Amino acid sequence: MSQARSSPARTIAAHAVLILYTVIALFPVLVIIVNSFKSRAAIFNSPLAPPTAKTFDLIGYTTVLSQGDFFAYFQNSLIVTVASLFFVLLFGAMAAFALSEYRFRGNTLMGLYLALGIMIPIRLGTVAILQLMVASGLVNTLTALILVYTAQGLPLSVFILSEFMKQVSDDLKNAGRIDGLSEYRIFFRLVLPLVRPAMATVAVFTMIPIWNDLWFPLILAPAENTKTITLGTQIFIGQFVTNWNAVLAALSLAILPVLVLYLIFSRQLIRGITSGAVK
Repeated sequence: MSQARSSPARTIAAHAVLILYTVIALFPVLVIIVNSFKSRAAIFNSPLAPPTAKTFDLIGYTTVLSQGDFFAYFQNSLIVTVASLFFVLLFGAMAAFALSEYRFRGNTLMGLYLALGIMIPIRLGTVAILQLMVASGLVNTLTALILVYTAQGLPLSVFILSEFMKQVSDDLKNAGRIDGLSEYRIFFRLVLPLVRPAMATVAVFTMIPIWNDLWFPLILAPAENTKTITLGTQIFIGQFVTNWNAVLAALSLAILPVLVLYLIFSRQLIRGITSGAVK
């Protein structure tokens, strides 16, 4: 009875903590969006105040849409992010399935090797990556960014998905083999649907660094036709003068895909993060 009575209280407390964390996490985002609709003077005089009839100004969005090719930057970021996520989830899930399903000599060492990217930042190899892309003729192409971001996201993908795939019932997979299913069908039809929350978690945590990255677009694809949204925003940041209205407007538009992805996968994301924490 005591546990039954305390359960609603724990649920309310958990929801209150979740709401508090959400407010804290979204507060900087709300500040950026609110200030993007204000005049330059209002941004510095009252950054936390909502726009009023006197301070409301769309000059930032007008500047973003008139200077540069914002829609091309947005399209480049979308292509790079979606393609990278597809390859990270596909190859990461396939590698995780092989490591968790098949026992062979060197299995553990292979898993550790694939997970090294979590501990060793890929940016340490920037010079070698640039030399490789120059030799391959891939500089100023979106393919270069897709390859780098795929390699960057694979270690985390393999590490997370392999742990979830170990929890998939062997009886289910063996029943599929008895019914004549190939290993590919077992992987795509039986295993992947069961690890969907983990894949949503990997997708969210992989997308954000790719979408917000400035380092590799600046080094590998700085041309006008291959600029990403983060790199394209830099045109409004000068050495001596910064157009804060345009910067905040561009950042507000760049935030939208991340928010949409979070809203779509929020339930799967929470399930993936909390899976195994509560029995």
